[in-house]
Amino acid sequence: MKQAAIAFALLLAATRFVASAGAAESGAALIKEGEYLAKAGDCIACHSDPGGKAFAGGRAMPTPFGTLYSSNISPDPAYGIGKWTADQFYTMLHTGRSPDGGLIYPAMPFQDYTKVTRHDSDAIFAYLRSVPPVHQPNKPHELHFPYNNRQLILGWRTLFFQQGEYEPDPKQTAEWNRGAYLVQGLGHCAMCHSPINALGGTSEAKQFQGGLIPMQFWYAPSLTSDREAGLGEWSLTDIVDLLRKGVSNRGAVYGPMAEVVYNSLQYLTDADTQAMAVYLKSLGQQTPSPPAASGISANERSLLLSLGQSVYTAQCASCHGIDGRGKPPDYPPLADNQSIQMESAVNPIRMVLNGGMPPGTQLNPAPYGMPPFAGLLSDDQVAAVVTYIRTAWGNHGSAVTAQDANTLRAVPLD
Repeated sequence: MKQAAIAFALLLAATRFVASAGAAESGAALIKEGEYLAKAGDCIACHSDPGGKAFAGGRAMPTPFGTLYSSNISPDPAYGIGKWTADQFYTMLHTGRSPDGGLIYPAMPFQDYTKVTRHDSDAIFAYLRSVPPVHQPNKPHELHFPYNNRQLILGWRTLFFQQGEYEPDPKQTAEWNRGAYLVQGLGHCAMCHSPINALGGTSEAKQFQGGLIPMQFWYAPSLTSDREAGLGEWSLTDIVDLLRKGVSNRGAVYGPMAEVVYNSLQYLTDADTQAMAVYLKSLGQQTPSPPAASGISANERSLLLSLGQSVYTAQCASCHGIDGRGKPPDYPPLADNQSIQMESAVNPIRMVLNGGMPPGTQLNPAPYGMPPFAGLLSDDQVAAVVTYIRTAWGNHGSAVTAQDANTLRAVPLD
């Protein structure tokens, strides 16, 4: 009898050990999944101040309404999410409300994160609870009156917020739906690639139609128009390369998108990147819209083209080629490049003035950069060479003026 009791006790202890080990393994798997999903959501980009500690918040986000500061989402119990529950974290993502019911400013893309599933929310929460806590107070926002009144967010939410997890489209494939979930939800791509109105919102009908990123002075191209970044005519390989490497045979990413690739997209699996590419390609319009008319006279345009060609030959042709075909993927092509021909000329002007570097990624660790020409070229020369590359080799962009160049010369660097 005594031996039987001992055997039972040993069996019970072994069962508890196996259960405990299984729970630990399950918890570790959830944390690992959450780390991946947090990268897919690019959480670290906003919730870490450059040079500061990860997830401690404090990054300034200038807006037309004042400056917002990102919050501490490390597991610190005083200033972070250390006392939060998984339910409260999901509610915050899903409804845009903090645990005390307070309204969150829409600089936090809860209008996109509401689509995130409960499982994925729990995984991200488990990961954030596993990172080192940072005992750093949150900075108070510096918003102009009346935008410092959070109750105004109620009106914004009525106009622009639709709560609800992503619902798969039964008419589409599982791969397309996975891509849509990542682009519309965790990736919150519409936040930049949609026009922002005077109230700081975007109507659902205009999502992904492109827009100037407020206070950053970069233009996020339309993902629907094939005359901008619409990818209907791109191969899936080129789209995948751009997302994961930051460069492809069709072009390269610079500015804010380079940061997205560096912090987020380069870490996605082949299957998820392919799924995003399938979805993004489906947004493209196969028939590009006609080029916008330019307000510059034919005589002035002729002078710009003549000067622009000489500047291009002297400064640009060695990398991008006399024919504009470049040497992809290291030196992007300018001929038949949608990013050169968009209605907005902000990006090519900024690239000529300030230069840029694609992100150093796992698949492209040593990218080739573009040198700045702000100290070498006058406003007239910048306008001329940008006009030239937007209209040469069959490109259909409109001309730009010296005033356009001068305006962007004065904007702060990223």
